[in-house]
Formats: sequence, C-alpha cells, structure tokens
Amino acid sequence: MIYFDNNATTAVALEAIEAMAACMRTGPTNPSSKHKAGECSKEAVMGARSEVARLLGCSPPEIVFTSCGTESNHLAILGALALDPAKQHIVASAVEHPSCLELLAHLETKGVRVTYVPVDSRGQLDPETVAASLAPDTALVSIMWANNETGVVFPIEAIAALAKARSVLFHTDAVQAVGKLRVDLKTIPVDLLSLSGHKLHGPTGIGALFVRKGVKLASQIFGHQERARRGGTENVPGIIGLGKAAALAQKELAQQDAHLSSLRDRLEAGILARVPIASINGLGAARVANTTNIRFGDLEAELLLERLDRAGICASAGAACTSAGTEPSHVLLAMGLGERGALSSVRFSLGRDNTEAEVDALLEVLPRIVNEAAAIAA
Repeated sequence: MIYFDNNATTAVALEAIEAMAACMRTGPTNPSSKHKAGECSKEAVMGARSEVARLLGCSPPEIVFTSCGTESNHLAILGALALDPAKQHIVASAVEHPSCLELLAHLETKGVRVTYVPVDSRGQLDPETVAASLAPDTALVSIMWANNETGVVFPIEAIAALAKARSVLFHTDAVQAVGKLRVDLKTIPVDLLSLSGHKLHGPTGIGALFVRKGVKLASQIFGHQERARRGGTENVPGIIGLGKAAALAQKELAQQDAHLSSLRDRLEAGILARVPIASINGLGAARVANTTNIRFGDLEAELLLERLDRAGICASAGAACTSAGTEPSHVLLAMGLGERGALSSVRFSLGRDNTEAEVDALLEVLPRIVNEAAAIAA
C-alpha cells in the first residue's frame, strides 16, 4: 500500500510506540496518586508536557492535554465565549475545519453571531479583512494556521497581532501546521493553539491546547487535572506518545520540510506533465510542504479515488470526516470553484515515510486511471 493521506492521520512513529509500550508494561498508574507509582506517572507526564512545549516555544504549564484536536478547538472556543456573557461574537474563516464550523453553526442557533471571513481564489486570507470584522462584542478570533485540504498557510502572526491590538483573544487550529512549520509562541502573540497527536506521528486519542499564561479560559470538563482546565484522569500512554512525537518533530523539522517539499514538487510536476486536464488548487499561495490539492477537469474524484485504491494507493477528496464524496468541499467552494470542480479535486498529503519511488508509482498508474474515468464519463 502507498499511503498519501497523511493529513487524515499519520503512522505512529516507532519511537512513540516503544515509549507507550514501556509505559503500559509498568502497570496501572494514576498521576494523581500520591504513592511512588503515581509520582513516576506524574513525572512522565511532566516530561511529555515539556517536549510539547519545546516544540511550540512555550512553557510547560501552558500546555493542556486533551483527547484530540476537536476537543482542543471546542475548549478554546467555548471556553473563550463563556468568559463574558456580553461578548457573543466570533470571527472565523470560511474554510475552517468541520470540528470548528459545526460547533460555530450550533452556537449560531443559540444566538451567537459568527462572521466568516472569505478567502481568495488561491485560498489566501487577508488579515485586514479579519480586522474589519472585529466588533466591540467580539469574544474570539479563531483562524486555522494551515488548511487541511489545500495546505494553504494563513498569516497567523499578522492576524494575532491585529487581534491583540484590539484586546481580542486569538485562537488558531494548528493541527495541520505543528510538526510541519516552525512554531515559536514566544514571538507570535497567539493566545490559544490546538494540536492533535495523530497528525504528527503520535497516537490517536490525544491532543493538546496551548493556553498562554495569564489567559483565563472557562473549563468545559470539570476536575482538578490539568490545573483545573480540563478534568479527567490523564491518558498517560497517549501523553507519552505525543511527547515522543513532539521531540521527533522538533529534531526532524528542517529535514522533513526539505524531504516533503521535494516529493510534493515531484508529484505535482509529474501529474501536470502527464495529465493535461489537471490543475493545482491553491497554486501560488504559501503552503505546507506535504500537501497538494489537484483538480482533474470535471472527472469525479470519487471514481479516481476508487481506482487509485484498487491500485494500492490511498488519497482523499478532503477532510476525512467529510470525505463521503456526496457534498462538494466547502474549502474549494469558498475559493470560487463550482460544485463540479470541487467534486473533481483530489488531495494528496505526504508523510515522513513516503519515497520518490512511491511518487513515481503513482505517476505511472494515474494517467491510465484518468483515461479510464474520462471514458466512463463520456
């Protein structure tokens, strides 16, 4: 199998698996227990917290462990909104991940006002449009760092600075950015940042939310754990796995960026040379190194993906949680593509284990698959 769907989930790094297995072999421990076993577990959690903090350029107490990126996003949005009943306005982009958009849609039914900032034809967002959307009752600006479907990177530093100048909390869903881009929260005035373990070669079932020191955040799951910001007994093996993945990401960031950029450029150039109807969504915008979103004329992406799957190649039509293929991508629609174009686009997202040989294998079978799909559509 050739796996080009790393934005959906990544393979757990062997180092993380080994660290988790070693943790589970020591027997049951709870970081809240006061005996020696509990203290050992607490120290392991503290070590992992330090590794995640090091990756983000922040201090360990600013890291709150959660169950996933979705929970981190919800804790940030709901926690910020609960701080002041008089502030019931949120600013977000039109291309946020469904984990944010579905929550925002629910909040709108409860009377919360949401302003959705548009993107241009390349998927880019203008910070000044965000600034123009702010109001006296704005509780939060929530803008993703890198888009999960196109890989387009937003100017988070500029947006965060604009929000700070207006004394508005700023949250970024950085699930697709952490481990791919250099993140230094010492210099970027982000208040809240979400990440997910299984997007950077850690395990599923673990995520984190950065909460800047001094930022008040209303808890959504009550308990004494995580400095009373997120209750519930800690997922110690998952936390250890995330810590190991964070350490690897920091160590390999520059190397992986060069590796993935080379592979993506090879893939894009090869497809454009072999498939005349192909075009790249988001071309010309700043993008994370591992992601490309390609339109194949008006051919149905689901048909192409089915044939690729038969050939042992995994890709997707967008976010895994909305990739049934029956609805066009809200991201591509926001960029100005029609429904037909959005339903004809395939996302290839590369990972640390992919090789040039795998890219070449895709390039070998793809023209035949496209021709077969065109014949069926004719």
